[in-house]
Amino acid sequence: MKILQLIQQSQLRGAELFTCQLSQHLSQLGHQVLLVKVFKGVAVLPFNGSIVSLGGNKKRRWVDVIAWYRLSILIKTFQPDLIQTNAGDTLKYAVISKWLFGWKTPIIVRNASMVGRYLTTAIHLKINAFFYKKAIYVIAVSKASEKDLLQHFPFLKAYTTVIPVGIEEVNCVKMELDPPKRKHILHVGGFTYEKNHIGLLRIFKRVLEVHKEAHLHLLGDGPLLKNTKQCAKEWGIDKHCTFYGAVSNPISYMKAADVVVLPSIIEGIPAVLLEAMYAKTPVVTYEVGGIAEVLVNQQTGYLIPSGDENAFAETIGNLLTNPDSNLPENAYQQVCQQFANTKIAQRFEAIYKQLLNEQN
Repeated sequence: MKILQLIQQSQLRGAELFTCQLSQHLSQLGHQVLLVKVFKGVAVLPFNGSIVSLGGNKKRRWVDVIAWYRLSILIKTFQPDLIQTNAGDTLKYAVISKWLFGWKTPIIVRNASMVGRYLTTAIHLKINAFFYKKAIYVIAVSKASEKDLLQHFPFLKAYTTVIPVGIEEVNCVKMELDPPKRKHILHVGGFTYEKNHIGLLRIFKRVLEVHKEAHLHLLGDGPLLKNTKQCAKEWGIDKHCTFYGAVSNPISYMKAADVVVLPSIIEGIPAVLLEAMYAKTPVVTYEVGGIAEVLVNQQTGYLIPSGDENAFAETIGNLLTNPDSNLPENAYQQVCQQFANTKIAQRFEAIYKQLLNEQN
């Protein structure tokens, strides 16, 4: 098969990273994969194949005729059997390009989050319904994501399935986190509203009241980074926090941490969760989206009711005082058996073949 994977831009975000990993495995399975970016971005993506940018203009994303035209030219030259859109503006760009320039390649949507949280008005709902109606299929990252999608777009009921994200089985070297002789709490995620960094700082402030030796490490970049740093400074906890920006090897940091935290407001199934389990580091997370489909409370991680910051801080404190020796190994075994990317890619491949057979 010839597959065109459309991503938002070169950034070390979950949607882009997983698409690159999936594309790499599909290539190894013998398929020809072209990775296309709507916008340029600056990160180095982990994909050895061809990567092309549409050179999209974020300020003109509703009138970006040049980028829509470039996508149509790529499709006519590459002649993919299918296109998969992967979050952000990718579905919009694909549908408008197809509508304007008349190409026929079927569009598949990968839904990696809870779309209902972004549909704030009736206009949003109608516009997104138009886009989803132009796709032949949706692959949701979790049962919770699929349920949320179908509540808003019930016409997709016969055209969805669930395939989670996966994990790369690689050898990762444990690094040393500074400052030494501290209890290290780690968060990985872009600085956006969904990741709830201000809530994380409130939780960490509570932890510090009991565990003076705790230190918070924050990996990631994004529009709310400056605001988060300023908040840490105003609350007097900035000396207990380290901001790293985006990193390409988060598992090495995870292996060195005492606990990984995920206080997100919105999630599908985050790759960070699987990476922490693979790194054999305990995870404390809010029970949102599809996380409970992966994590078994007190067996492979710790699930906290969404928004309960006191319980979140207390659980972290308990882990720092009394680490659970069995939980990390249980989590590691689960992720290796159920979420290896080699197996996940084969599931995508099977869906692609099934859909193309139905189209022919």
